[in-house]
Amino acid sequence: MCVVDVDRQGGADVVRELGERVLFVGGEISREPAVRNAIKSCVRWGGRLDGVINNAAIADPDSGPIEKLSLAAWQKFVDVNLTGTFLVTKYAVPHLRKTRGSIVNLGSTRAVQSEPHTEAYATCKGGVVALTHALAISLGPDVRVNCISPGWIDTRGQKLRKQEHAQHPVGRVGRPEDVAGLCAWLLSEEAAFMTGQNLVIDGGMTRKMIYA
Repeated sequence: MCVVDVDRQGGADVVRELGERVLFVGGEISREPAVRNAIKSCVRWGGRLDGVINNAAIADPDSGPIEKLSLAAWQKFVDVNLTGTFLVTKYAVPHLRKTRGSIVNLGSTRAVQSEPHTEAYATCKGGVVALTHALAISLGPDVRVNCISPGWIDTRGQKLRKQEHAQHPVGRVGRPEDVAGLCAWLLSEEAAFMTGQNLVIDGGMTRKMIYA
């Protein structure tokens, strides 16, 4: 497994935890030379490329009121959250064609519903969902491309209130392993008949009607 991230400390932690099973490559996902070199390093290390998970993103969705959102801040969201997915895919595809590999993009339920002041994030995630089905048509049958759109996933081990869990029909907030398991399935041969899809994993929240 090869991990590419701008967070070098986080990368070092992954290597320390998984050892020789993982290669960490530091790089800014929105910069084309960095992505090109990262894919080369991964293929050189592993000898081939079987799958890609596009998960890099600016995670905080709140970009403030639209009238105060600067073009530079908007562009940063687009560069990382959308262009990064495009660049990784661009350079991975020649290798994935050889192995009939698979791509999993990470979208968000915010592609279809919003809180205030999340225009930049929601726009990018909507773009990721659309990019997914466009790629599935262009790259099939050699490469499968799917999207996962998570809802509330507790990635920081926060102490959450009972009502925050209870508002999910399944009775709890999501965990990283919920998404990881779906990623693993989409990359596997068990999902060989699945492409161009956006799979929502949100504990049922986007299906729940809420009345004040």
